[in-house]
Amino acid sequence: MTLLPRTLAVLLSLALSAACFAGPKDGRLDIYWIDVEGGAATLIVTPAGETVLIDTGNIGRRDPDRILKTLGEVAGMKQLDHVIVTHYHSDHFGGTTTLAELVPILNLWDNGKFEGMPDDPGKAYFDVKVKKKHVLAPGMKLPLIQQQTGEAITLKCIGTRKTFIDPAAGTPENKEVCAAAKEKERDGSDNANSVVTVLDFGPFRFYDAGDLTWNQETRLVCPKNLIGKVDVYQVTHHGLDSSNNPLVLRSLEPRVAIMNNGTTKGCLPEVFANLKETKSMEGLYQVHKNLRPDGATSNVPDEYIANKEEQCKAHYIKLSVAPDAKTYTVSIPANKHERTYNTKAAK
Repeated sequence: MTLLPRTLAVLLSLALSAACFAGPKDGRLDIYWIDVEGGAATLIVTPAGETVLIDTGNIGRRDPDRILKTLGEVAGMKQLDHVIVTHYHSDHFGGTTTLAELVPILNLWDNGKFEGMPDDPGKAYFDVKVKKKHVLAPGMKLPLIQQQTGEAITLKCIGTRKTFIDPAAGTPENKEVCAAAKEKERDGSDNANSVVTVLDFGPFRFYDAGDLTWNQETRLVCPKNLIGKVDVYQVTHHGLDSSNNPLVLRSLEPRVAIMNNGTTKGCLPEVFANLKETKSMEGLYQVHKNLRPDGATSNVPDEYIANKEEQCKAHYIKLSVAPDAKTYTVSIPANKHERTYNTKAAK
């Protein structure tokens, strides 16, 4: 069976959705965490109406369809202006080729082919048809369209392929935090090569490090903090304890964390405990309820969980930043949950 009939149906749906919902932007920045069953797919819609998708979920049709539903029916958009693939594991790059058959992708940003690449995504991925392809490097910024008025927006690559930006001039030594540094076993997989990005919208800041692992995370904040403080922390590596170094949490001091875990993947007790013990933390959200036995103690209240059953309806989590970027609201429409937080650096 070819993808053509389903492709036409999806494109028609997107066109109708865009006609119904698209219009003048309201100046808000929206971020959606799409349920791809323990993979990653984070959709950003900028105040200027551009779309950025960070990771594309798993191989197969299920996750691209879920991404398209959020893109078209929920966000009212009809193309992907930018797609970032953080690393070459199938729960992060897997949906890319199918997605490119279903919706226009203007720019694909990834690590390209590089020497010593531990995990190869394969010919189909590297041959994917998009308008332009780019290889990310530390310090690069995506060429996002700015509003004529309102807060500026930037999406910057902090690091990739185990190489990171230099600290800003005058950045002090992070001595108190780094005194507690401990190494874990070296990670030889492509997780350690993950792209790390920070999204700035006025004073609001969002951090996404893909599946970056423990020892590389240490380099982000020791001996100096390369990132600074953030408002929202996408829990790294789905909440696995080979990532989510508490030195990062202590240095970034996030107010909200959102975990793209699965029913039995991620949300491990060590990570959950570290998140809950982070002094700056006010809100912790999960895409899935942890259905392992340790879920008795490693779960947030159901109100903060988008999908509570193994056979779920793929509910999403949404974050919407106010036009002045002084506040942001996290919502789970399926739960009728909505909570507003103050941006840390807002004046």
